[in-house]
Amino acid sequence: MSLKSLKHAFAVLGLLLNPLLPGAQAQPALGAWPTKPVKIVVTFTPGGAPDTLARILADKWSQSLGQTFTVDNKPGAGGNIGADFVAKSPGDGTTLLVGTVGTHAINPALYANMPYNNIKDFTPISFLASTPNVLVVNNAVPAKNVQELIALAGKTPLTFGSSGSGTSIHLSGELFNTLAGVKMQHIPYKGRAQAVPDLLGGRITMIFDNMPSALPLIKSGEVRAIAVTSATRSAAAPTIPTIAESGLPGFEATSWFALLAPAGLSREVQARISTETARVLALPDVREKLALLGLDAAPGTPEALATFIQSETIKWAKVVKESGAKLD
Repeated sequence: MSLKSLKHAFAVLGLLLNPLLPGAQAQPALGAWPTKPVKIVVTFTPGGAPDTLARILADKWSQSLGQTFTVDNKPGAGGNIGADFVAKSPGDGTTLLVGTVGTHAINPALYANMPYNNIKDFTPISFLASTPNVLVVNNAVPAKNVQELIALAGKTPLTFGSSGSGTSIHLSGELFNTLAGVKMQHIPYKGRAQAVPDLLGGRITMIFDNMPSALPLIKSGEVRAIAVTSATRSAAAPTIPTIAESGLPGFEATSWFALLAPAGLSREVQARISTETARVLALPDVREKLALLGLDAAPGTPEALATFIQSETIKWAKVVKESGAKLD
């Protein structure tokens, strides 16, 4: 055997033995998944950002993993109904949840009697994506920008709809009330599918809608965009100013979505689902679709998601307290 071949053989042997060396960092093996049909629960009605993400995952996984994946919409109570269903499901990888900033950060501070623990009752899988909300108004509303809207709110009663109490859409409105010093009335719905017809019909004044849901309405001229809720402008709609730059400095509220499973999921299956999630979100066609919708895909490790949810829970508890947000 040549010296070159001998060095190559030892290099390969070293790679094989390295995980067995004392002090080596053990990584969970990728468990076999799925072995049965998998249900992805969405806590809102079809058509919104969490539903879009769930259907992308279900479609791509069905194609590549040779098993059935379905999306189950369970709206109500600001997402608590669907999240509670998953929390009480078996932790075997057959039931997953697209959790939101509402179900896993805002609601614990807003609801006096939560049916689940947003940290202990779930196994974190991966962060999925985030998006700004965009403040849109009925076309008959005379205000064309944030300052005109604030002035209008001081003269006439205004209402803002949401997809449910505790959602980022709801809290965006409460934060606006606090920073602008106005008292717009919150009108909660079971989902945005119920809120939008009332917005188009003029029965509510505005909604702080998720960017992916609002963009088609904005582009068609059915509603007027006033501003986005993120700290910086959205690449999906760069001409729409932020609320912060429009006269309310410090205003920032974004929606985020993450994949979770019930508590008790094995580390091996947790690692497998996390890997499969990252693979799908890295596909060029998926990244292009999400970008056009204003969704910033950012898959990460289960550990990173767990830390993020804990920090977001603390952040939104402070916002709820300072805004005086109440359940309607």
